[in-house]
Amino acid sequence: MPTANWSHCRTETPLGPMTLARSASGLCGAWFDDQRDAPPAAAFRPDMARPDDALLRAACTQLQAYFEGRLEHFDLPLDLGAGTAFQQAVWQGLQTIGHGQLDHYGALAQRLSRPRAVRAVGSAIGRNPLSIIVPCHRVLGSTGALTGYAGGLWRKQALLRHEGHTQF
Repeated sequence: MPTANWSHCRTETPLGPMTLARSASGLCGAWFDDQRDAPPAAAFRPDMARPDDALLRAACTQLQAYFEGRLEHFDLPLDLGAGTAFQQAVWQGLQTIGHGQLDHYGALAQRLSRPRAVRAVGSAIGRNPLSIIVPCHRVLGSTGALTGYAGGLWRKQALLRHEGHTQF
């Protein structure tokens, strides 16, 4: 959850409205309204809304470009500081999975030199505060099945189809 020193804005996407949040260090949140583990609506106080903030505007513009098929990699300063050191390592690992690529929880655990931490990797992925921007939707179960997505499996499926994976 963002700290007390953050601001936010709302944006519409083809998969539903999102709230974006920023701290002094960078973008720290991108949540769908009905996303599991999203901060409660009361956390987004009206006096903290900053739709004209340059970073929040850039994030909205890049999300729009992503959904229009004009952007494959987000280029925004991120603040992953709300996570533990392990969660931050997992979220940084997610950023190495390119547009149109897929990965598995076990493979990510291997790359993090934590081969036995597959469940912990899955848990950290489920806590990703930057939906779409930190691409947790590109991670599948060991059998290639769609598993877990805090924004709903239907969104994960839609994002993967958007990135060219027609089998989902």
